[in-house]
Amino acid sequence: MPGTVLLLAASPVGKGCLVDAASVLPVLAAVAPSVLSGTDTANVVELADPLEPQAVLTRLRAAATAPGPLTVFVTGQLQLDRRQRLPHLALARTTPATVRYTAFPWSWVADELRLRPPGSTTVFADLCADADTWEFLAGHPLAAGPSTALYGRVAPPPSRRKVARPTYMRAVATLLRSGHRPPPAELHQQALTRVSGEEGARSGAPDLVLAPSRVWAGQPWPPAPGFTTVTAPPGTPARPPHPPAVPPAPSVTPPGRTDRRAGSPSSSPSSSPLSSPPSSPSSDLHGEIAEAVREGRHDEALALAARWEREALRAHGPRSEQVLHWMEVRADLAMFAGDAERSCRGWLALAGTRLDAGQAPGSPEVESAVDRAHHQWGRIGDPAMVRELGAELARLRQRVPGRQEGALDHVQRQLRQLQTQA
Repeated sequence: MPGTVLLLAASPVGKGCLVDAASVLPVLAAVAPSVLSGTDTANVVELADPLEPQAVLTRLRAAATAPGPLTVFVTGQLQLDRRQRLPHLALARTTPATVRYTAFPWSWVADELRLRPPGSTTVFADLCADADTWEFLAGHPLAAGPSTALYGRVAPPPSRRKVARPTYMRAVATLLRSGHRPPPAELHQQALTRVSGEEGARSGAPDLVLAPSRVWAGQPWPPAPGFTTVTAPPGTPARPPHPPAVPPAPSVTPPGRTDRRAGSPSSSPSSSPLSSPPSSPSSDLHGEIAEAVREGRHDEALALAARWEREALRAHGPRSEQVLHWMEVRADLAMFAGDAERSCRGWLALAGTRLDAGQAPGSPEVESAVDRAHHQWGRIGDPAMVRELGAELARLRQRVPGRQEGALDHVQRQLRQLQTQA
């Protein structure tokens, strides 16, 4: 099965730039796609100094829903938004005052990758942090989704009037140009060894190493000179929306295998009885759902998620993070099944529940839910459903305008056009 590779390099234009992120893209682009991905063939998507967060989100979402292994190479700088103090990947137009509107929230990486099959996703990151973000990361390690392995480093801010070099990512690219792709953990360690003596690793505070909480070559991670290892398991969220624990997953009798891909509608999806009592360990629950999606068993995946949403509702209450998590999962599963109407309703319901629970209209979780509802609304083909859900979306957009200018105007224009046509 072919793989997918996303090359993303982003940094602000002008004096706010801390790292020359785009300089590494020609080196990565010189590597054969199959070596970048570790598969026989691969599709490579390159984003150089993107201007808009939504453009990054669209590319990341498309990569996340592609079948086969996914490898993401991210180079850039991290900054905190002034309101919620959460890390963002700074884009070309980002300034310290506009992080919340012009940068890409790092939490979106985990959001988009969370339903990927375990073991199929690897992220290599070479990041530079400004002073505030550097202090924040000391107690909040980055992660990239519940089933994603994140490798790389975060460098402290460079000295005044200097721009850092993405030496870690250059080392990764140089190693891959040999035509050999070692296992990710080994590639990561080799890259650290290459850059440990360079100026970027020696100056100032030691870099923070990003690595899953696992061993390399049978031994604990060997510390390289000039680096501080900060490990986070693949399931560690970048923010705390996901439940700390879920009920044990039910055992499922799988139906006949199909070759349908996640995201394509199933003409006659199979279903299977859920045995009781549950017997599978809770850690397997999301993997079981993801497998059902990959095999086109969308109804079964939705039934599993709905069952555990009900369990969470009984155990934790209607506005608990456990329930909100399963609402997110069900909305995503409807999208993968090609059911835009159900997905839109799910995201609208999630946004309303978060607002009713007292979350701010400008919080990343609320904005993300409304943006996704808006996206799915645009994919609905039934005019009656477009009008019905559009009216609800317009009311929600008045409270949650989001970061994309003109979102409310877009909904209102579409509704007026439908009214004229009727």
